[in-house]
Amino acid sequence: MDRGALPLAVALLLAGCSLSPTSLAETVHCDLQPVDPERGKVTYTTSQVSKGCVAQAPNAILEVHVLFLEFPRDMSQLELTLQASKQNGTQPREVLLVLSVNSNVFLQLQALGIPLHLAYNPNLVTFQEPPGVNTTELPSFPKTQILEWAAERGPIASAAELDNPQSILLRLGQAQGSLSFCMLEASQDMGRTLEWRPRTPALVRGCRLEGVAGHKEAHILRVLPGHSAGPRTVTVKVELSCASGDPDAVLILQGPPYVSWLIDANHNIQIWTTGEYSFKIFPEKNIRGFKLPDTPQGLLGEARMLNASVVASFVELPLASVVSLHAPSCGGRLQTSPAPIQTTPPKDTCSPELLMSLIQTKCANDAMTLVLKKELVAHLKCTIMGLTLWDPSCQAEDRGDQFVLHSAYSSCGMEVTANMISNEVVVNILSSSSPQRKKVHCLNMDSLSFQLGLYLSPHFLQASNTIEPGQQSFVQVRVSPSIPEFLLQLDSCHLDLGPEGGTMELIQGRAAKGNCVSLLSPSPEGNPRFSFLLHFYTVPIPKTGTLSCTIALRPKTGSQDQEVRRTVFTRLNVISPDLSGCTSKGLVLPAVLGITFGAFLIGALLTAALWYIYSHTRSPGKREPVVAVAAPASSESSSTNHSIGSTQSTPCSTSSMA
Repeated sequence: MDRGALPLAVALLLAGCSLSPTSLAETVHCDLQPVDPERGKVTYTTSQVSKGCVAQAPNAILEVHVLFLEFPRDMSQLELTLQASKQNGTQPREVLLVLSVNSNVFLQLQALGIPLHLAYNPNLVTFQEPPGVNTTELPSFPKTQILEWAAERGPIASAAELDNPQSILLRLGQAQGSLSFCMLEASQDMGRTLEWRPRTPALVRGCRLEGVAGHKEAHILRVLPGHSAGPRTVTVKVELSCASGDPDAVLILQGPPYVSWLIDANHNIQIWTTGEYSFKIFPEKNIRGFKLPDTPQGLLGEARMLNASVVASFVELPLASVVSLHAPSCGGRLQTSPAPIQTTPPKDTCSPELLMSLIQTKCANDAMTLVLKKELVAHLKCTIMGLTLWDPSCQAEDRGDQFVLHSAYSSCGMEVTANMISNEVVVNILSSSSPQRKKVHCLNMDSLSFQLGLYLSPHFLQASNTIEPGQQSFVQVRVSPSIPEFLLQLDSCHLDLGPEGGTMELIQGRAAKGNCVSLLSPSPEGNPRFSFLLHFYTVPIPKTGTLSCTIALRPKTGSQDQEVRRTVFTRLNVISPDLSGCTSKGLVLPAVLGITFGAFLIGALLTAALWYIYSHTRSPGKREPVVAVAAPASSESSSTNHSIGSTQSTPCSTSSMA
């Protein structure tokens, strides 16, 4: 591809066109029609929302985000990822996410290491995996009241309305808005705070350019201006499937002046863009683009000028961060959708994977019960022909609004071990030629033992029932015997020191709470571990405390309903410094008081002695007025006396301990 002479030729051609009253772009004949989705597909990720706002709340203890999600279907799937910003090694602050949906949603939530509180409607939201976060039922309010309800709990950092999202990325601590109060406004750019991918692909149109021979095809992407005009880089991924060699094709990218392009293509392709562009393999090398028309007709004219005979794809998008173009063939062949063009969504088909994930398992009274709600089955457009356990004679009962499978641990082919009872549920659906199978488990809780231990060294050899302020403490939780099919996780922990010391939050939402708490690597057996440092700045110091942790056994298959939660605790004795005297580890309260008084006394005596010497060694004629200054020791004593018995705040203390 010889691009050296191309800009000169283009310049001459444009100059020639400008002399005529009617340009080539205005006379091009190309009737854009929707392209068969099998022949071309464009998806994108954007920060543009129909309504939204971003506000600053730098000093807020709780970071509040609100999402209003509209889905056209009765049952939709959504990937929601929360991403915390790491700044100077500080722990992320607590987050309240308010999730308002209009229909049933199957949610895949990822919020690892984030102390998250989730407010949602449990009748509409089903989790693919156990969320492992604190949850609150969201009242059935209109949008304005939901915003007021959220604002009562903390300043709202962001709020957005999204129409039929497939995935959402919410970045925490990124709010750069100039507003101090979040109020929904139309057509907003959420910046780095929120990016989302619509479920419906962009409309792809194509046409054949009249009067141009050959097989060169053009792919035209037009990015429309956004609400904000800051510098923006759009990543364009181009995947063309060609039978042999590189395609004879051109990629035309047109956008606002502040947009640059990062191109990731699997074939060599001619590039024609506005602004600047670079390639993924050489991202530092920016290439200056051209000034292109900002109308569809003008861009079609550019394609014809570059000798393209077919516009294989023409797409107009809102300002996006990532655009993916997939064309399964190349070579100048155009296949448009047959007329008439379908304007209604295609008929939904049953998703076997989603259907199997909605089967709930309950274990109680030496029996296993499986429940599948008919309402969810209807939303998925599934027709169930049969629902049994591994033993086909154990069939489900129709109990009005749900299908129920029930069996004792001693029948229906149950596999019983010392710690677990297993079986398999088999579902036959009309749209699938083979039955769907899913492993189900029940834990024998009588055979399991949960332990919480505090240790004084990171070797975790000998558990202790004492804790000493100022010394590092190490905690481990474990279950015995271990169960390979289940994962042991630590959801939350706190240290209750009674009315004298208050409560110290250690772990919240599977994340460390405060700078003096550190999550450690699990043991070789997978037992969760963490360490913390305890400080007291109040008198009197508590003598006892209770360490409590909420742990969860979650199946590695990700079935939310099969998780088991337990709260374990251990009572601790607090070694009070005023009872241990002065040791090699440090000075305690009586020693500090003695040293302070001694420093004051020595300072006073030295001051008096120096004054006596000074006043008796000068001649009377040279004496001058002297301004008295408070002795440093006296000032230090005053400061020390003021601090004793009052609350001191350090990175390792919490307000609840004051």
